[in-house]
Amino acid sequence: MRALSLVVLLGLAGCQSAYYATMEKFGIEKRDILVDRVEEAKDAQQDAQQQFSSALEEFSTLINFDGGELQTVYDNLNDQYEASKASAERVSARIDKVESVAGALFDEWQDELEKYSNDRLRRDSQQKLADTRRRYDTLLRSMRRAESKMAPVLSALQDNVLYLKHNLNASAIGALQGEFGGIKRDVDQLIKDMNKAIAESTAFINAMQN
Repeated sequence: MRALSLVVLLGLAGCQSAYYATMEKFGIEKRDILVDRVEEAKDAQQDAQQQFSSALEEFSTLINFDGGELQTVYDNLNDQYEASKASAERVSARIDKVESVAGALFDEWQDELEKYSNDRLRRDSQQKLADTRRRYDTLLRSMRRAESKMAPVLSALQDNVLYLKHNLNASAIGALQGEFGGIKRDVDQLIKDMNKAIAESTAFINAMQN
């Protein structure tokens, strides 16, 4: 199993290298790809903010249920949970792609420092590499921190969806009312951390383009 995993990882790395090489033939450097992927991760986080807010609104509708078709309320909440889960997966995938191209860019940049014959230019490029890495590390920490806040919300939503599924009656609503405060706090913190990551993304993109 370990050998198979290594083969898969090497294959993925080979695919990425071929992709970067092809893009460079069209004049698109790893630096450009990194900026694009940070933008895509930023967009995914903005979408996730809206989706988790929608899920919270649907949960609020559930605990304020005062008659009607409970099955419909359950279906709506389940749909919101599934949409939130998919949104979280997109965010994680986009951050992974940012990490992948950043690693390739920094490795290439570091290797190419040895090719300079002009010491002054090499030192200047080395300083720019260090500055870019520092900004990137701050960005990645911010994105991963926001990403980590999605799991507790998803877990709580799943618990409540399952409970409602197995207890589809009015008394179940009362049992879930006490859950709303905790979920709201988690969603509020998630949105706050995502706002910070989005701001870091904007700052990083601006720095890379100037």
